[in-house]
Amino acid sequence: MLFSDSLPQLWLSYGALSLIVLVTGYLGVRWLPLLPRLILVGVVAGGLWMVAPFSLPLLQPGATYSGLAPAIVVMAVGVIQHDGGQVAGAMPLLLVGAAIGGALGLVAWRLLRRRHDDADGGSGQDRKQDRKQGSPARASNKRGHARGKPGGRREPMVN
Repeated sequence: MLFSDSLPQLWLSYGALSLIVLVTGYLGVRWLPLLPRLILVGVVAGGLWMVAPFSLPLLQPGATYSGLAPAIVVMAVGVIQHDGGQVAGAMPLLLVGAAIGGALGLVAWRLLRRRHDDADGGSGQDRKQDRKQGSPARASNKRGHARGKPGGRREPMVN
């Protein structure tokens, strides 16, 4: 056996399965624009990966087992067992994880947008000014100079 204890193997399995859920979920909502897609996947990832403490009673009187588990699992077990304390402890952590995931999705969108703008050779303001001045060739010349081909013949580009 790879691990002497089953707990690391359980966490590894949960991590792999949650990554599969996130990738298939991301591909399932490809019809959404990038911003809502990244925020939605971030919210789900935050909910899946936030941990919460729990405690379970053992068979011996007065003995309990305590540990950490994904907040969504702790909350689901608390709801099934009608344990309001477990639900009350896991729900705020689950909501915090979802909010952090949504914020990270927003940050990822901003970084991707900035990278896309840098790859285009300028910000959206430069393109708006070029349209107002009526020189669409200026924007394409910028890209041509950025590729190291000043003036002269331009090769076709596939977008």
